Amino acid sequence: MRIHLRGLVLALTVFSAIAATANALYASYRVQREQLIANTLEANRVYAAKLAESTNSFLKSAQQQLGYSARHMPEMIGSPERLTAEVMRVQQQTDSFNSVGVVRADGTILATTQNFRNFLGTQVDTPGSRAALQTRQPTITKPYVSIAGNLLINLSHPIFSNDGTYLGYVAGTIYLRNESGLQDLLGKHHYHDGSYLYVVDSDGRLIYHTDPRRIGEMVLANPVVAAVTKGVAGALRVINTQGVDMLAGYAAVPISGWGVVAQRSATVTLEPIRDLIWALLGYAAPLALAFLLAIWWCARMISLPLSQLATNVEHQDVAVAMQRVQSVKAWYFEAERLKRAVIRSFTSLQEKIGKLNLASITDPLTGLRNRRGTQDAVDQMQASGMPFSVVALDIDHFKRVNDTYGHTVGDEVIQAMAQVMRECSRPSDVLGRTGGEEFLILLPGVGAQEATNVAERLRAHVAKRPLRGANHVTVSAGVAQWPSSGPNVDEAFRAADAALYAAKQQGRNCVVTHQA
Repeated sequence: MRIHLRGLVLALTVFSAIAATANALYASYRVQREQLIANTLEANRVYAAKLAESTNSFLKSAQQQLGYSARHMPEMIGSPERLTAEVMRVQQQTDSFNSVGVVRADGTILATTQNFRNFLGTQVDTPGSRAALQTRQPTITKPYVSIAGNLLINLSHPIFSNDGTYLGYVAGTIYLRNESGLQDLLGKHHYHDGSYLYVVDSDGRLIYHTDPRRIGEMVLANPVVAAVTKGVAGALRVINTQGVDMLAGYAAVPISGWGVVAQRSATVTLEPIRDLIWALLGYAAPLALAFLLAIWWCARMISLPLSQLATNVEHQDVAVAMQRVQSVKAWYFEAERLKRAVIRSFTSLQEKIGKLNLASITDPLTGLRNRRGTQDAVDQMQASGMPFSVVALDIDHFKRVNDTYGHTVGDEVIQAMAQVMRECSRPSDVLGRTGGEEFLILLPGVGAQEATNVAERLRAHVAKRPLRGANHVTVSAGVAQWPSSGPNVDEAFRAADAALYAAKQQGRNCVVTHQA
């Protein structure tokens, strides 16, 4: 699969935009999430503290009612009618209690509200009664089941005669699973946002909950309950005993040791953020679409000059490719630089091709033509029908030169031989090196005798001067002419080689001409 620049620019830009948007949305989500959690925790803490304070005031007020009544009851102890009237007054005064009763010091019920009239004269032995009789002080009991089978808490106040004799106590009960003043106090402040509250006693038992079925349940395993039962106030995110992620604020009720917990589900709390994110995405979608179209157009305009350059460079004809490249409208700086670089590359390529062609037909040591270069020249002369002479040269005893002076001097001798060949030839002659110490001269339009003269002159020139540090170097030469040596060009080369062999046989340092 090929990747186009336009698609790459578009993909990169879109990815960057999406990544930036996602990062901004995520950062916004995280900030708002943490802020919303913190605000909810603080709101629940304040709410719990307010309800704890209200509950504390409610219980104080209820105890004050019982205390006021207890101070006037010593004179009523002998009058059941007056005691009954008093307990009815206490119950109806503020609706703080579900029932009110007077219990003598021996535990006998002397007076009670109407719902307990059948218990008059009986001796009561409940946790609330035992606590009141033993402490002889104002008490608020823990939840227990009464003799009538109600789950309740009991508030009591001792009754003392004027001389300090303990006569019994007056008690008010608050039912935990029935309507009561406490239920009204705690239940009328519900928010409509998923928040709710519950109240626990000092042992971690629920004494109020929005679900009445849970009242009396032990929830001390909840970290919030464990903290509030120790009198600590604060806020905490916690998984409750039902496995729900909650944001809870809590505060203690000093007078009773209870704890009020106001909490809200974290899921419900964070739900508006999700709606907000979706709303933001909905508002951003049209702008994002316009943005993508603008990116697509920009990517197309950026990639167009480069695409045209790439297409034109692929043309096989370098001249046509250069002309087309020059016609490309490179409207921005980098494309213009690339266009100029392509044109320079084409120019340089043509030069390098020329140099490579020359290198492919040239011997690197001497600069003369190699076998391929020589063959190219032969093919051209044969194609034109021009006759030519062949001079085959060989340095005599060249192995001895290498053995005596070393290969470095041997290479210098070969280079010097090439220089002598240049000095003794015309510009139109083809000079070649066909082997280690073997050379070749092609003389276009030259007959055998004239070629022999050229070879003799070269031989003499070599013989009378040292070649780069090697004394007494000589050459042998064989001469042949085409087409007199045969119609086939190869016959002329074989004839020149044969004449060279003959020169070697005749003692070297001589020139032999092939006789047609």
